[in-house]
Amino acid sequence: MMVEIRNVQTIDEFRACEELQFHAWRMPDYREVVPLHLLVAGQKAGGLILAAFDGSRVVGFVFGFPGLAREGQRYHYSHMMAVAPDLQGQGIGWQLKCAQREAVLAQGLDRICWTYDPLEVRNAHLNIAKLGAVCRTYLRDLYGPMTDGLNAGLPSDRFQVDWWLDSRRVTERLARRGGTGVSEPGAWALHGVERTGGLRAPGRLNLDTGEARLGVEIPANYQAVKSADPELALAWRLATREALEACFAAGYVAVEMVWLRSAPGGRAYYVLERDLKRDEEAS
Repeated sequence: MMVEIRNVQTIDEFRACEELQFHAWRMPDYREVVPLHLLVAGQKAGGLILAAFDGSRVVGFVFGFPGLAREGQRYHYSHMMAVAPDLQGQGIGWQLKCAQREAVLAQGLDRICWTYDPLEVRNAHLNIAKLGAVCRTYLRDLYGPMTDGLNAGLPSDRFQVDWWLDSRRVTERLARRGGTGVSEPGAWALHGVERTGGLRAPGRLNLDTGEARLGVEIPANYQAVKSADPELALAWRLATREALEACFAAGYVAVEMVWLRSAPGGRAYYVLERDLKRDEEAS
């Protein structure tokens, strides 16, 4: 679905972005919404708030602002993106991120950072496989207990990704609008096992391998696991946390997400590469 993307301009449009968060993230109240006054202030202070319009209707938006790393490098921090529930999965998020990339490059910056739940496969596939972002940072329970319909009841662990906007990795991914095909790891740091009822459970960790490419499986539909078996959902959170933290500490970087939607029940996993230098990420 093609939409018009432009800067938010009017108070009514800002208010529509505020309201959209409530519905897209299935929030029980407005406590976790980025409020209108902060969206307005962020834009005036050099941030970006780009909205996707279907006619006059705001059907998606992305909001971010300038950041400063500890080492002194400037970057753009993308804090919130939301797409109307009835239009999710139709490429609106992709179009918003591409427009955000162009706007940030025009500001003279070459990197966007953001966080997402590493077990949400749709977001993982967009961020890693389609956009070409990479991850070497795992953040435990970043926001503490959350109340929205997607995050309630489990630790709010997050990947913090780096999107090097003019790197070869990114430009190639954007050109073909996807990953490099089915990428097989040399070994599995974490592999799922089939359980009665069709749900997969995390298997035994294998963190002593010397392979250059490792796989870490995640649920193909984490929200379905949460609904069917909350204890299993927590087991996946804790097992993937241990596996991914250990991989990052050993110098691996998440560079690919494989989503096998045609496999029975679906399958999904990250591919991590070792010894990928920071200049290689950005080249």
